[in-house]
Amino acid sequence: MAEQAKVDPMHQFSIEPLGGTANWEIAGYNIAFTNSALWMLITAVVLTLFVAGGMKRQMVPGRWQMAVETFTGFIDDMLQANIGAEGRKYLPYVFTLFMFILFANLLGLLPLGVVGVHPFTFTSHFTVTGILAIISFAIVLIVGFKKHGLHFFSLFVPHGTPLPMIPLIFIIELVSFLVRPFSLALRLFVAMMAGHVLLEVLSSFVIDGTNAGPGFGVMVGIPSFVLMIAICALELLVSAIQAYVFALLTSLYINDAENLH
Repeated sequence: MAEQAKVDPMHQFSIEPLGGTANWEIAGYNIAFTNSALWMLITAVVLTLFVAGGMKRQMVPGRWQMAVETFTGFIDDMLQANIGAEGRKYLPYVFTLFMFILFANLLGLLPLGVVGVHPFTFTSHFTVTGILAIISFAIVLIVGFKKHGLHFFSLFVPHGTPLPMIPLIFIIELVSFLVRPFSLALRLFVAMMAGHVLLEVLSSFVIDGTNAGPGFGVMVGIPSFVLMIAICALELLVSAIQAYVFALLTSLYINDAENLH
């Protein structure tokens, strides 16, 4: 009797302490160094090396320098278009945010399982995307109140709103504003989690179809494998799009704080 694939689609999202850190606690809180923390560190190191390698400032830039300058110019143009001249001062943060999410998404798709290393896509956890969203939201609040003071609340009352409608519109706009960090975090988290679950499910079809015999292998295994390749290509695109959307929405929210649009 053919052995069925033992694939748990949700196991890949399990946060586990690494060897020797399972019982690390301070004041009752576990501070173990986990697989999620490890891949955050790996992403930060890879991103640092990538940027450092492109800062040679050669008169005739090489491919590496051109890649870094292309990404920097791309984010700079986005900030200029959405915020204006004031947007340039946010370039370091938005560039780092975009590249960190992009590298995290791409590293999580590397097929390192064939050599016994299992990448961990930490952007598939709401706690991580939530923290990134909260940081962006905090910048918006700090900029808004520092630059405009209490006049920042005028953001929640669109120009030309009839006087009797102001209380209702203010509440609606305020709730919409407060939901922004949640929706910003949820979008990235759901997109990355859904793609990885789909790939895991398809892999179980490939294994089960192959184990069930040549007939099932041809009818189920091969189509599932071809679909996996297509989904992997789509996930590469989604990884870039989600990083861009996160950075774009962050720049739009900062624009509201800068210009009270």
